[in-house]
Amino acid sequence: MKILSNKADLMQAVNIVSKAVAVRSTISILECILITASGNEIKMTANNTELGIETVVNGTVIEGGVIALDAKIISDIIRKLPDNEVAISTDDKFKTSIVCEKAHFEITGKSGDDFSYIPDLEKSDAIEISQFTLKEVIRQTIFSIAASENNIVMTGELFEIEDNILKVISLDGHRISIRKIELNDSYPHKKVIVPGKTLQELNKILTGESDEIVQLFITENHITFMFDQTIVVSRLIDGNYIDTSKMISTDYETKVTVNKRELFDCIDRATLLSKEGDKKPVVINVNDEAMEIRMTSFIGSMNEEIEIKKEGKNILIGFNPNFFIDVLRVIDDEEVSLYMINQKSPCIIKDDKENFIYLILPINFSSVER
Repeated sequence: MKILSNKADLMQAVNIVSKAVAVRSTISILECILITASGNEIKMTANNTELGIETVVNGTVIEGGVIALDAKIISDIIRKLPDNEVAISTDDKFKTSIVCEKAHFEITGKSGDDFSYIPDLEKSDAIEISQFTLKEVIRQTIFSIAASENNIVMTGELFEIEDNILKVISLDGHRISIRKIELNDSYPHKKVIVPGKTLQELNKILTGESDEIVQLFITENHITFMFDQTIVVSRLIDGNYIDTSKMISTDYETKVTVNKRELFDCIDRATLLSKEGDKKPVVINVNDEAMEIRMTSFIGSMNEEIEIKKEGKNILIGFNPNFFIDVLRVIDDEEVSLYMINQKSPCIIKDDKENFIYLILPINFSSVER
């Protein structure tokens, strides 16, 4: 095999597929990137058996072939080469030469025969969504997936398609995030759980361009994302997702409308008094014309008032401040509405059309510093 490609193009491809390289695997081939050159096309592929990524590399094929190279080594070498054309060639013993200007590396590769290729799945009934929208949906929900794998379905996000609506849901036992997106076309009903790790890596690859389309293909066990010249294939999580519709109440005793930036900044200032690992709540005291934000810890105390519009009863309630910050950070609206029932019921944050809904459980009031 012999190929020619610009350093920047090689580096971009390596960065994309590296998201699917296995880390410290007992199977060494899973720590490799497969380079395939055939016809006029160069491809790079990585696959850790749960997530596979393939992308096309801009370049010229002088001689076709296949080689598997250690991902870390090839990434480090290409990163430190001069910004010029790179020649990669191999012999029949998998000895690989990498040349750029006066730099010349020789490393040992592996046969591609043992490489775990990404599955060639049926690609019909493509669901289309813009890169910008998909990237935003992931950003606005991914923070509330569960970190622990005690309940595997909570480490993923529910993707449900009904007619022309895509609904994405994540939850971790303390909060729920729901985003609804209107698609340009209608599609048959589908409901799958996509691993959070897949979505985190996908989000790093997507450019976020509003006029660039991502095609989604869903089969029984996999989901495929196709965009630009890249294919991302992930296993789905098997299981039944929790029915969140029963958790989102439409009833409320108190509704507060507040400037999002003011609320975010105020709670963010309150966290200055809590160190990592602390479970000190931020206390929200809603009165007729103002919302008081309070924080008390062993470091000190603070309080601050924000002007609000209030409907219903006054309320005193406590929350994990970081949960509020996570939500407010991803909402783009100038104002947000908070719906509360009592000190022990969740706070619901949503817009009028319910394109986004966030639920945050309160902290037991007995633990709140009055």
